[in-house]
Amino acid sequence: MPELSRSQLIVYGAVAVALLLVGARAIRVDGGSGTAGSGVAAAAAGGDDFSFEGGGGDIVVDVAGAVRRPGVYRMPAGARVVDAVKRAGGASSGAVLEAINRAARLSDGQQVVVPTKAAGASAAGPAAASGPIGLGGATVEQLETIDGIGPVTAQKIVEYRDQRGGLASVEQLDDVSGIGPATMESLRARLQP
Repeated sequence: MPELSRSQLIVYGAVAVALLLVGARAIRVDGGSGTAGSGVAAAAAGGDDFSFEGGGGDIVVDVAGAVRRPGVYRMPAGARVVDAVKRAGGASSGAVLEAINRAARLSDGQQVVVPTKAAGASAAGPAAASGPIGLGGATVEQLETIDGIGPVTAQKIVEYRDQRGGLASVEQLDDVSGIGPATMESLRARLQP
């Protein structure tokens, strides 16, 4: 067998390394959950499967609230809120899944908040009007009990929340048309995240 020159060894070594990298990337993308990477990004995200590497059409969402493993997750484009909740380990006890639109499509950078049942939240009548209302599970009827909120605005708030898979704060309602500064003050006083 003839001996290889130094330059031939370098070329063969570079080809071997390139093939290993391509093979490892193909295995990582094709096998498993479709997530990639670890290290600093995973540590920053609490150890969840998240990375700063680009994926073909993937999106990144933050799943919070009443789920078993809240965190930041990479999801395939076109995934739904129900997929994100499942990826976060499913709903925990006390979750109010009816308060979110589980069929809504996810968008990159979205936060999905699964609300919890507030203590004594089963009463939705006039007695419940005096206490704070949970933002994640508020019904149109409950929102109408807030000063400055009528049936049309209450419906807009519920639709806005459902389109986003939940809301993290009352401040996000400032984007709903028909809500001015005075109404925002009423909302801050009566709603809890």
